[in-house]
Amino acid sequence: MQKTPMASRKHISILGKVNAGKSSLFNAILGQHAAIISKEPGTTTDPVIKAMELVPFGPIVLIDTAGFGDVSEVGKQRMKKSQQMLNRTDVALYVIDSSSFDPNEYKDTILLLKEKLIPYIVIFTKVDLVSEIEKNWLKETYKDAVFVDCFDEASIIPVKEKLGQELAKLKVEDENLIGSLIEKNSLVILVVPIDSAAPKGRLILPQVQLIRECLDHGIKCLVTREHELPQALKEVEKVDLVVTDSQIFKSVNEIVPESISLTSFSMLLARQKGDINLFIDGAKQVGQIDNNAKILMVEGCTHNATHEDIGKVKIPTLMRKYTGKELSFDFCTGYDFPDHIEEYQMVVHCGGCMVSKKAVINRLSICQDKNIPVTNYGVLLAYLNGILPRCSQIFYKK
Repeated sequence: MQKTPMASRKHISILGKVNAGKSSLFNAILGQHAAIISKEPGTTTDPVIKAMELVPFGPIVLIDTAGFGDVSEVGKQRMKKSQQMLNRTDVALYVIDSSSFDPNEYKDTILLLKEKLIPYIVIFTKVDLVSEIEKNWLKETYKDAVFVDCFDEASIIPVKEKLGQELAKLKVEDENLIGSLIEKNSLVILVVPIDSAAPKGRLILPQVQLIRECLDHGIKCLVTREHELPQALKEVEKVDLVVTDSQIFKSVNEIVPESISLTSFSMLLARQKGDINLFIDGAKQVGQIDNNAKILMVEGCTHNATHEDIGKVKIPTLMRKYTGKELSFDFCTGYDFPDHIEEYQMVVHCGGCMVSKKAVINRLSICQDKNIPVTNYGVLLAYLNGILPRCSQIFYKK
């Protein structure tokens, strides 16, 4: 893994009316012509997403969205896509054409951003098209805004500086997987199953991320399959934590002595990306599900399902067995999430390694607003196997 994964970067969305100069600003910040620009309104159709390094902050994702104000049927679909982008946005760049400024639209957009708790920077473009009187009025009225000429590289510098300042304000505590849970020089054993779903010749992202984080925090790390785990435990004098793939929780729990803490990759991600307490409370509601209830399974990545698939096969099978009820399951992947979830009695989310933290938090907020229990793959599997207290203990030690 040579680059920071997209899901681990802060997401910056550029939004505003059609032909406001969003794509020009997007290209100027990137320093390359990644988005098509034109005087014709509605040039940007689908969102354009690019990873970049913002000095001195670090890795970010920059998103150019379709403009507001396209009332055609296709335009409405574009607007829906732009609205969905807000659900994963950490900071918004609200771009306004100085020559066609609409105070009412400004108020509506700012209200929307505040409702979604998205920090924002207001950017006025095309300042060369307005008179000095109008320009001075805008600068006096909107003192926190940035005024740019997208074709003047020097005027983009204040945008980058202000963006870096906004990003620095965002909370970063508890954004690590393991560094704040155990001490430096601790020893962790990672149990990695090699089954039909495992990618040949490589590890999956959560496993790679955890190994790297162990290195970053001075934590010793031993990686083994479940078959070699008993021998590994005999050979190592002191083990502080065992982290396993959630789908083999039951067998690993039987191997690892009670004196050694146990959890899973998915549960560590649940804490990093979401709300571990909310997920635990949600798992405990599985016994209250009605017969013929609908369950929504939320998978962050897209992959071909196999007979061993954890989200499409193993968890549904275990839930039916545990409850003794007929349950039906719907599935959504990537950043897709239903507009209306009232028909579901429970939402079960994957670890979320392929989606941003903001997207996961937004989904949890929707579930809470609708009073629908939500849990996580690993948390639910621990609960269904009767080992949730043990597997969540590591999160409450400090």
